[in-house]
Amino acid sequence: MELKGRNIGFAITGSFCTFDKILKQIDILKKCGANIIPIMSYNAYNLDTRFRMSKEFIDDVKKITGNDIINTIQKAEVIGPSKLFDIMIIAPCTGNTAAKLCNGIIDTPVLMAAKAHIRNNRPLVISISTNDALGINLQNIGKLMIIKNVYFVPFGQDDPINKPFSMIADVTQINKTLEHALEYKQLQPIII
Repeated sequence: MELKGRNIGFAITGSFCTFDKILKQIDILKKCGANIIPIMSYNAYNLDTRFRMSKEFIDDVKKITGNDIINTIQKAEVIGPSKLFDIMIIAPCTGNTAAKLCNGIIDTPVLMAAKAHIRNNRPLVISISTNDALGINLQNIGKLMIIKNVYFVPFGQDDPINKPFSMIADVTQINKTLEHALEYKQLQPIII
């Protein structure tokens, strides 16, 4: 399914080392003709890190998307009633966000946006990025996989020798995953 003209909620959480890769994917989606509405968790929006300064990242996201960032729970709450998105993606989705999402904890703009969006039976895509995917977060990823209308960007171990529990999505497959999810299909294989 074509992404041109689609309203895509693009939620960003605090896996800061992936931000440059995520920006490239947002730019690709924008060039496909999608309307990208950015959402950011409190940490992604506010924290300066060794990877990027928050203001610089925020400015880049706004410049690419041409839209303001949803950065409060209050702004995210209206997503459900207004049916703002055709599809939503959380990329990167940290283990913390995955754990909260599958347990119904709504304490960030990203989690409120996801809750508000999926209540409309519309697809939610997860682009996992966590150092403990094969540890304590494995159960949370499993819970998310069986939730109706939740789909995953294919993911795998990023450094099995030095970080044997870590898994990260192949962000270059975001477009394909979104296209499939709009047809309520999971892009295969999920584990790469």
